[in-house]
Amino acid sequence: MPEIIRLSVGEESSGGRIDKYISENIDGLTRSAVQGLLEKGNILVNGKDINKNYKIKSNDDISVEIPEPQCMDAVPENIPLDIVYEDDDLLVVNKPKGMVVHPAHANYNGTLVNALLYHCGESLSGINGVIRPGIVHRIDKNTSGLLIVAKNDKSHLHLAQQIKEHSFTREYEAVATGYFKESEGTIDAPIGRHKTDRKKMCVTTENSRNAVTHYSVIKQYGGFAYVRLRLETGRTHQIRVHLSYIGHAVLGDDVYGKPYRDIDGQCLHARKIGFIHPTTEKYMEFTSELPDYFRKVLNKIEKT
Repeated sequence: MPEIIRLSVGEESSGGRIDKYISENIDGLTRSAVQGLLEKGNILVNGKDINKNYKIKSNDDISVEIPEPQCMDAVPENIPLDIVYEDDDLLVVNKPKGMVVHPAHANYNGTLVNALLYHCGESLSGINGVIRPGIVHRIDKNTSGLLIVAKNDKSHLHLAQQIKEHSFTREYEAVATGYFKESEGTIDAPIGRHKTDRKKMCVTTENSRNAVTHYSVIKQYGGFAYVRLRLETGRTHQIRVHLSYIGHAVLGDDVYGKPYRDIDGQCLHARKIGFIHPTTEKYMEFTSELPDYFRKVLNKIEKT
């Protein structure tokens, strides 16, 4: 099914070109891609077709229909994988910072899925379709660390149910900004799509889903903190949104915080995952060492 995204134009954007506005508010869509969608009639304004030179107006209701990627977009690529564990049912992979999990707009190659297709061939679950084979859960492009991949549909369903029931362990570590008054706590705040910036999520009660993150401070470094975070739910950008919401954005997060000169993207690492194996029914847990970029940041802030 195609994805339909709706945008409501604010007064501050009135008078701008529609292709520029859409490309700035939908992640991964370039202006040329938007123009292609306009030519195909995939974009409506107030329910009507418009030309590619249309100037948007305040309160315009824009509907963007994004076709599903074609099967040919996900192709095997010989990309090295850091495999922590593998058997006939699943893999645990340590994803490097900067790698996208699955093909999407503007990222059709070099993804984890491309690498998995080369490594596993057809031995991946098909529940999430040809673009996301084996992908049970995701982590952001600029987040490093562990994720699990299902090799068959039985394993995929078993693992997905654990995530749904909150029995799947997902523990992260991050460098956050600011001084934490409390050494531990819980952020219980619903998350949904941002009204005016479709690239972002936010804490909101409108069209949102419940989201719960537990945190504890490992070490405080003046204006920075090394923190551990445990996900009870798994919403898009959950940790980044929640930490920003309480005034402690992830260091280097240029979407929900501010860029940091010494790293590209946020300082966030998926350190631990734990789950019940779908076949043996035994609990398994894996931990990933902190990557070099993370250790360098810790060393730097410790000296400030």
